Amino acid sequence: MKKFLFLVASISLFVFYSCQKPQENEKPYLIMLSLDGFRWDYPVYASTPVLDSLQKAGVIAESLKPSFPTKTFPNHYTIATGLYPDHNGLVGNSFYAPGLKKFFRISDRAAVENGAFYGGEPIWVTAEKQNVRAATFFWVGSEAKIDGMRPDYWYKYNRSVPFKSRVDSVKHWLSLPQNERPHLILWYYYQPDHIGHKAGPYGEKTIAMVEKLDSLLGYYFTQMRKLPEFNRLNFIITSDHGMAEISNDRVVLLDQVIDTADIDMIVGSNPNFNIKVKPGKLEKVYRQLKNTPHIFAWKHDSVPRRLHYGHNPRTLDITVVAYPGWSVLSGRIRNVGKGAHGYDNDFKDMRAIFYAAGPAFKKGFIHPTFENVNIYPLITTIMDLKPAKNDGDIKNTESMLRIK
Repeated sequence: MKKFLFLVASISLFVFYSCQKPQENEKPYLIMLSLDGFRWDYPVYASTPVLDSLQKAGVIAESLKPSFPTKTFPNHYTIATGLYPDHNGLVGNSFYAPGLKKFFRISDRAAVENGAFYGGEPIWVTAEKQNVRAATFFWVGSEAKIDGMRPDYWYKYNRSVPFKSRVDSVKHWLSLPQNERPHLILWYYYQPDHIGHKAGPYGEKTIAMVEKLDSLLGYYFTQMRKLPEFNRLNFIITSDHGMAEISNDRVVLLDQVIDTADIDMIVGSNPNFNIKVKPGKLEKVYRQLKNTPHIFAWKHDSVPRRLHYGHNPRTLDITVVAYPGWSVLSGRIRNVGKGAHGYDNDFKDMRAIFYAAGPAFKKGFIHPTFENVNIYPLITTIMDLKPAKNDGDIKNTESMLRIK
């Protein structure tokens, strides 16, 4: 019965959007939700009536191609800035910044809140600079002052905040008086990434979580329909990356293939690392890594051009990434779990979802796979904002928009 009610709510969303027309001379709204680690093909394996109806109501991409490395912090900040990680500075979930002489780790609150680590201009700063109120609920980068600015409304990350409470906060923001109300909102769920690491992308618990998230989307849209401004809201449901199946039987231990006495630091996490070697040891270490099966290794400035990576000083001397489905570890051998991400972004298991609906979007439109750097210029176009410098191009997504 519960799933039926969510399906009814989602069908009503479809009917609404099929009838409405954009309203002229009104400031647009855009609300973007990221479901961390939501692989592009999860709806094939799970029952997702709300997402299925959203596809009918608006736009679905065949998949969304993340940026390399296909990790959470780099890709959420890429979505926010339209800059590849090599250009926005978040080259991994953890890294060393030579210019700052500091480490960045997602567990380090001081680092996460230090604007010096973040390059580029995130969309909420773009909006605020142009007198458009913005709000974020746990989006990467929004806890730091970037260019001296934060969103009007934001929260310090606290994973324990219930998912429904996050919906209620979004509804509250959109219920504020017009002069206080944000027109741009970015918010975030840490699932199904969390369970995907433990259970794997095909695990029963992962599929169950995908279905739970779809039900939460039903609650979300039901709450949104209660708002007087509902017919002006543009929605994007997306993700930062996918998830690949891994095993303890497919592991490379860096400490067994290189001489750790030659290394200054190894920074990163399975399945990719950046390595700084001691003076005079680069060729030796590089040769050892290149001759190791099941991993790729590239010198700084020699990463394949298509990955848009390896020029930022924060990528250090050598970048290592495991073959798809393999793990690479530094230090002791340990249980790697059943799911991982961070691989080459050409690996299809790393692809994510992209759904969109609202007055700016076409109805029942399927868009080819596109890179996530293009979301930033898509948002600035919808919201009539002047974009900051970015690596995307509205030409890559404009076919999903209605003609004004």
